[in-house]
Amino acid sequence: MNRLPGLDLLRAWAIVWVMLFHSYVVGGLGERFAWLGNDGWMGVDLFFVLSGYLIGHQLLAPLARGEPLDWRGFYRRRAYRILPAFLAVLAVYVAWPALREAPGLAPAWQFASFTLNLLIDYEHDKAFSHAWSLCVEEHFYLLFPWLAWWLLRRPSLRKAVALGLGVVAFGMAVRGYVWLHEMASVREQPGPAFGLRFVEGIYYPTWARLDGLLAGVALAALRVGRPQMWMRLQRHAGIVLAAGLGLFVLAWWLFRARLGFWPSVVGYPLLSLALALCVGAASAMPMRWAVPGAGWLARVSYSLYLSHKLALHAVATWWVGPWQWHGFAAFALYAFGVLAVGAALHYMVERSFLRWRDRTPVLAEPAAAGP
Repeated sequence: MNRLPGLDLLRAWAIVWVMLFHSYVVGGLGERFAWLGNDGWMGVDLFFVLSGYLIGHQLLAPLARGEPLDWRGFYRRRAYRILPAFLAVLAVYVAWPALREAPGLAPAWQFASFTLNLLIDYEHDKAFSHAWSLCVEEHFYLLFPWLAWWLLRRPSLRKAVALGLGVVAFGMAVRGYVWLHEMASVREQPGPAFGLRFVEGIYYPTWARLDGLLAGVALAALRVGRPQMWMRLQRHAGIVLAAGLGLFVLAWWLFRARLGFWPSVVGYPLLSLALALCVGAASAMPMRWAVPGAGWLARVSYSLYLSHKLALHAVATWWVGPWQWHGFAAFALYAFGVLAVGAALHYMVERSFLRWRDRTPVLAEPAAAGP
């Protein structure tokens, strides 16, 4: 299937940004370059928007044509896409504690049931904690097909908009309540306890982190339900991109105090709207503007996301530390290790199962689904 270079570029940027952010597990990027990764957590929100858009279009387009919901095919495709690489990395975390980037690991059943983000004890179980975002996406995959089917049984713009605004308002209310009440006992003394409460009550739970997925779905709904408006958006992609970048700068400014009340309440929907505009504009990027290497990073981004903390810790333990490497040489070694481990996971596990899936016509990924 044809890939969209603009979306590949955004996905590549998202995974690089996230990995730079997670470089804290090996001491960070140093004072001179810390700014490159400080806000890399936003890359996860970009992944959410991309997933919402691609999966939203994959489901909404056939439903809008009057086709029945192929829920068995959808869940089987998602299982082949998500589970093999995830379970392979989980097996490494469980079987080889020395490879973990942090000593504590949540019970394996929390990962297997995708409840990690709802039950995690972040103070003691930081290893493989970045799987929280995969839990959010799995909950989305579980519920959204049926919600899309229900909405398109009797299509109503008013009903869809009311539901979307309701989800946004609910998330804002939950985050505001947690910040004002559940974090009250530690709010006056900022420190580790405050950050732990923030992560477990505001940042990780699915019901507080649906803004990005919803923004992506809204973009897909615009493409499916209002094709003329979508074409106008594509024709004016430069203006849309400028608007998205402007809102992104506003969100970035608001998140300077990331753990504050207003960033917690309104920052995530603002950031998601900004990223959705960027995704909409990037989808119109012509092939001649493709950035070399971005397509490959986009293809292996899932495996990189799963494995990069293992790779960082291994490189730090076996090479950078014993050899006393510093500066650019250490960075290059970390980059090589992360890319090598991610590529191995992609080609040996993820791609093998995707090929197996695609040999079965009923399970082959629809062309509109994206990478």
